[in-house]
Amino acid sequence: MAENTTIAVAMSGGVDSSTVAAILAHRGDTVVGLTLQLWDQMRLAGKHGIPDAPKAGRCCSLDDVYDARRVAEHLNIPYYVVNQEERFERDVVRPFVDEYLAGRTPIPCSLCNDHIKFDQLLRTARSIGAARIATGHYAVNEYDERRGRWILKRPVDQAKDQTYFLFGLTQEQLAHTLFPLGQLTKPEVREIARQHGLRLAEKPDSQEICFIPGGDYKQFLAAYLEEQGEQVPETAGEFVASNGEVIGRHEGIVNFTVGQRKGLGLTSPSPLYVLNIDPVSHRVMVGADAELATRRLRARRLNWISIPELAEPMRVQAKIRHRHEPAWAMLEPAGRDEAIVTFDEPQRAVTPGQSAVFYDGDEVVGGGWIV
Repeated sequence: MAENTTIAVAMSGGVDSSTVAAILAHRGDTVVGLTLQLWDQMRLAGKHGIPDAPKAGRCCSLDDVYDARRVAEHLNIPYYVVNQEERFERDVVRPFVDEYLAGRTPIPCSLCNDHIKFDQLLRTARSIGAARIATGHYAVNEYDERRGRWILKRPVDQAKDQTYFLFGLTQEQLAHTLFPLGQLTKPEVREIARQHGLRLAEKPDSQEICFIPGGDYKQFLAAYLEEQGEQVPETAGEFVASNGEVIGRHEGIVNFTVGQRKGLGLTSPSPLYVLNIDPVSHRVMVGADAELATRRLRARRLNWISIPELAEPMRVQAKIRHRHEPAWAMLEPAGRDEAIVTFDEPQRAVTPGQSAVFYDGDEVVGGGWIV
């Protein structure tokens, strides 16, 4: 039986995924375009200050679906829109809400990659006869014969590196995924798009979380919970200084994140920052910027890529948010599905709910969720 060479391209309507489809179609692969419909952009419109119309710059909008379909027609490839709204709400939106209500700062893009864009996309691809998927992520994916593992690496264009959001990918997912942009820079991608006659070659990158209009998560939380027949939990409490002194009151822990300075409503001779949020006592600890520095964090729900497991301490560079420069640290196992990271130098604003991703040079060792 001939090998199945059909590739399903995850088409978001942006220049990156559109260029991937063009590259693969041009080289002679059998290409099918797939767009996952994840969220109704008008669902909460007009509630709690949410705009009545979708704002430009949000990913996964109806305009993006239109752009993806137009690219598929231009390339003369089959194209399908697959509704995944129910699963997206269950596995991404609701956990996002629950994390904020618990005083943590969630990162929905990683959840979406783990549960929707790769897991469900592969299932859908197989159902239409495609053996592999391809995405517009900037990352490199290689098989290491010696280790017998698929390895995820940082891309050539370090400014567009998206490996931080991909740490949860499994060996099975990596084995059936292509990242054609890993060896290209963003300017090169736009030039390829122009060469293939793609009208969206100059389209700006999306900047917002797809289900958070205007980037205001507080508006979204209130509107979503109201729609669900729920209320924002009463979590008003005290502001306390790092020495334990009560210095004020706040209206709810959902209004804060570690490292936050603006919007505290406190008067102080020097700037104050959120140092810690206690979801049980509802206390928000504040202090000086220097007090945000810490050398240690604990991560759970780990996923390993370049190694099968963390059996002993390992020197790594750890990244604690998307724009954080990876910092040297010692990574140590700490019981079942947990690890301790001890940095060589203190790091600013380690935030529960965010991801900690571990690198060995350009390789992604793995990652987990900060607690």
